[in-house]
Amino acid sequence: MDATTAAGPRSPALHPTAAPLRPALTELRLSAFGRHRGTVLPLAPVTLLGGPSGSGKSQALAACGALARLGAGEELAEVFPDTGAAVPDRALPDAQRRRGFRIGCTVDGPAGAVRLDLAVQAEPSLRIVGERLTAGGQVLLSTALRDPGRRTVQAGWLTGGTVGVTRAPLPDDRLGTALLPLRVAGSTHGQRQVLAAAEQTVVALRSVFPCDPEPDRMRAPVALGAGRLSPDCADLAGVLHRTRHECGTRYGLLVEAARTACAGDVRDVAARALADGRLVAELVRGAGPATALARLGSGELRFLALALVLLTGPGVLAVDPAAEVLPAQQALTVLADGFDRCLDVRQTAELLRLARLSCAHGQTRLVAAVAQPTAATARGLPGVAVVDLVP
Repeated sequence: MDATTAAGPRSPALHPTAAPLRPALTELRLSAFGRHRGTVLPLAPVTLLGGPSGSGKSQALAACGALARLGAGEELAEVFPDTGAAVPDRALPDAQRRRGFRIGCTVDGPAGAVRLDLAVQAEPSLRIVGERLTAGGQVLLSTALRDPGRRTVQAGWLTGGTVGVTRAPLPDDRLGTALLPLRVAGSTHGQRQVLAAAEQTVVALRSVFPCDPEPDRMRAPVALGAGRLSPDCADLAGVLHRTRHECGTRYGLLVEAARTACAGDVRDVAARALADGRLVAELVRGAGPATALARLGSGELRFLALALVLLTGPGVLAVDPAAEVLPAQQALTVLADGFDRCLDVRQTAELLRLARLSCAHGQTRLVAAVAQPTAATARGLPGVAVVDLVP
């Protein structure tokens, strides 16, 4: 796939000129992944992936989500239980019957631009065969498969001083970058460079939240609990209840958005407790009785869920950010496949307005796959980058 980028005029409020204070994904590379060959996707605060069906929009988001899970410490087999979609189309095995894929990303932050590149063997066995972490043109970590009979890769990371590079084996089923904070002492300048780059990358990857609301799962009552929103947004009522009581400002913005995008004279979006203690979400319209969200169409439900995701943060989303880093120093990256699915033009426009509002100050970022009409409409919006994937 080829990728071309078009961005609207720059606005000082939406494009701060200072270097990002929070680690954030700023580029996704699909060197060889599914339909993609040599695809480089620049990621702005609001990035919309456009292109016809089959151009690889969903695969790009899946690759980003996979890197995030590896950055959170998950094993390779958990992240890729079926590698069929990841191995490049029509890729032929080599003389040793090996096939695989290559993905990577760039994370900008206090340590500068840090590149992570990963080579994965999918056949005959799933394993990481190469990983490279670089910053400022310097290789900070590199791994390679030296002995196919061992379940390890040979790793070398920058030490500096008289030693230069420290070499040690790392497991071939986990991201080496995520393991470095446990292996590097940080006693030399080189080691501190490695730690800063690795920690910046891991913080950004662990703050990724893939989101694809499923309306049928959002209609049922939910138990009153922690109010954490899962990627399918099944606990919409619980998070509405929590947001209303904990953050009146964000809740007010949600109600305002619902007035614009939902049918009728919307006065409120509420979560009501049933006799058994469970919660149901409702739209309050005019002077009449409230309408249970279970009676709404898929478009209104998806709109409310995505709006709530954009207006909240890691504290109420089912994401596991780095606990050792203050929330104010982290940026949430929302991945939304089918961002405009089931939405009408009015709902899509309001959701894009919310995205620009929420992503303007660096605490939230959005990478979303959209249909071609939405990409065309959004192309001129300030603060929105449209990346066209072309087969």
